[in-house]
Amino acid sequence: MQFVQVRATIITDETGAISEMPVLLTDRGQFEPLVAYLIWRRHDRSVAWMRKVVQAVGLLFAYMKANPCCFDKPEELFQGFAQRLYSGTSGTDGWDPSGLYWHPKRRGTAAILLGCLSDFSDWLADKYSTQPFNPSCSANRFDELLALAAWEQKRARAFLGHNWASPPRNTRRSMQPRRIPKLASNYEAVPFPEGQFTDFLLHGFARRGGGGYSNSALRLNLRDCLITLLMHGAGFRLSECFHLWVHDVVPDPIDPSVALVRIHHPSEGEAPDDWIDERGGPIRGNRAAYLAGRYALRPRNELMDMKRAGWKDPLLDAKYFMQAYWFPASLGRLFLRLWTLYLRQIVQIERHHPYAFVVQHGPSAGAFYCIASYKHAHATAARRIGLVPNRCEGATPHGHRHAYGRRLMRAGIDPIFRKKAMHHKSLASQVVYTAPTAVDVTKTLNRAQAALDQHASEGRSVRPEFNMAQLLALGFEENDPDGLLSGGNAKLMRAVCGN
Repeated sequence: MQFVQVRATIITDETGAISEMPVLLTDRGQFEPLVAYLIWRRHDRSVAWMRKVVQAVGLLFAYMKANPCCFDKPEELFQGFAQRLYSGTSGTDGWDPSGLYWHPKRRGTAAILLGCLSDFSDWLADKYSTQPFNPSCSANRFDELLALAAWEQKRARAFLGHNWASPPRNTRRSMQPRRIPKLASNYEAVPFPEGQFTDFLLHGFARRGGGGYSNSALRLNLRDCLITLLMHGAGFRLSECFHLWVHDVVPDPIDPSVALVRIHHPSEGEAPDDWIDERGGPIRGNRAAYLAGRYALRPRNELMDMKRAGWKDPLLDAKYFMQAYWFPASLGRLFLRLWTLYLRQIVQIERHHPYAFVVQHGPSAGAFYCIASYKHAHATAARRIGLVPNRCEGATPHGHRHAYGRRLMRAGIDPIFRKKAMHHKSLASQVVYTAPTAVDVTKTLNRAQAALDQHASEGRSVRPEFNMAQLLALGFEENDPDGLLSGGNAKLMRAVCGN
């Protein structure tokens, strides 16, 4: 069976409403059970989740096609599929007779795919009376205690956890995913380097040729500067910035020099008051209704093309929006000044949507500005000032949110207020933004080493008794005829790797 993943428009009734979702198209048409399952779950699941389900089913189809006569029962097929996700499909000689040539997947990725398949299989069993791939069975004592501990931890963190009825049942899946290795620190949490932010904003986002302005904010790409300020100065996620409407920024009544920014829920947020009916009266509704009624559009988190912007269901401040908490407040002042200049630019551009950030030049002027375009601009800006755009250095869009969280921590802001400022639902969520990085640990150990050296000079040494100077004086060069050790790490690594 041949198949391919495509984006489909789904019509389920006689109304004009449509839905977009990924589907598997086979040589016999679309895979109907999968489409029915996605339609059934679309009300509470994201497009990203749908893509994972379709990816998992597609991988299973490929595995079934490559191994048509190896398994008699669905459970055996699922177990074999799970093993190949973890181990890959090539032998020790690099040969794969099945032709799949899968590389081993990360345990976290494999667990997500297997979970999606297990849930889909349960739905199939309930709907069509089929045999599930990964049925539930009685849990042993170890699994029971592990599930109970996880349930207790989750209940303790929940706001209304004291009202939860009872612990989980004494069951588990027949095929359990492998455990993901525990991380002592998260290397993705490296913040954008604060000392280079000013240079990044003023020179990284400068237009080619200065846009005709020699010494002015107008020589900057104001749109990209504003998005960056929302992340660096207010801690928003990148995708959240792309849900901002032109109506959502006003001067703060408390301090009119600072921007009051409220990013509303993509669909449930309150619609602006400029929606007028045929009789001239205001129409009340949410943003999904506003987009449909005025522009025949859907919220960006429901789209599947390049216009899509995700939504991670953050903690909202009110009904239903997140407010920007600028830190320091001077970045809120800078945002308002640049925002005013930006509005003067886009007021001349014809737009057919209320979103704030748009394409400003070319045949697509006025269209949605896409996340991929900003990421490219951000990487270019980082390179202009000598940064490498990767997570290890924090020079990525999400590095700005990490910088905001660490700034709050260094200022001594109470965790309760940090949680509110970063719109986290749990206090534990901010740990990844405030945990010490590898650089922090190294600096701390170096300071401790210096303290030990100071004690040694005063005759109060508590160091291990070994002579480092003598160890470093060993004659490596005498046993290094090719000069690898004297050539530095790069030369040595090339020799080890065979390059």
